[in-house]
Amino acid sequence: MEYTEESLIKERILDTTIDIFSQDGLKFTMDSLAKKLSMSKKTIYKFFPDKQSLLHEMVDYSFNQIKMAKRNVVCSSGDDIVEVLTKVLQAMPERYENVNLGQLYVLKDKYPQIYHHVEQRLESDWENTILLMNKGMEEGKIREVSIPIFKTMMLATLEQFFKEDVLVLNQITYQDALREVVEILINGIIVK
Repeated sequence: MEYTEESLIKERILDTTIDIFSQDGLKFTMDSLAKKLSMSKKTIYKFFPDKQSLLHEMVDYSFNQIKMAKRNVVCSSGDDIVEVLTKVLQAMPERYENVNLGQLYVLKDKYPQIYHHVEQRLESDWENTILLMNKGMEEGKIREVSIPIFKTMMLATLEQFFKEDVLVLNQITYQDALREVVEILINGIIVK
């Protein structure tokens, strides 16, 4: 993929928006974003006409980065299907390790369309995971399970992480919580 100067600026704005949103939630302003970026609001508005469009694109950008991390796992992992599946379910871009994804839930009241978009993105891009699970079942390394039930359990848990402050109260990062959930789910489906 070839990057233009404009695409690099847009990516920088989105990366910084993720950071500031993770810290401040919806309290961040375009002024505070511009200050953190050391650029004018006019430049930000050139790419995003308002805060709502910026947040919508931030959601897509974030999920696209996660999707890319999952794809990289599939391309670079070995042959052990359980190991590959585990890594795919836990895949997050390295730069998101300290990002508070729980802030996404604050979108629900003020920006319900964007929160609905978050839910849609959570439910999409399961094709590789489903293929890996089916392959694992065919190879006898994963016991026969209902993939829709497995997916629902995973999604429900992730959504609870967004809704509840259980992670904050227990000083658990989203990444650590994701690893723990995946470990519990995987150990529940592997053949012993």
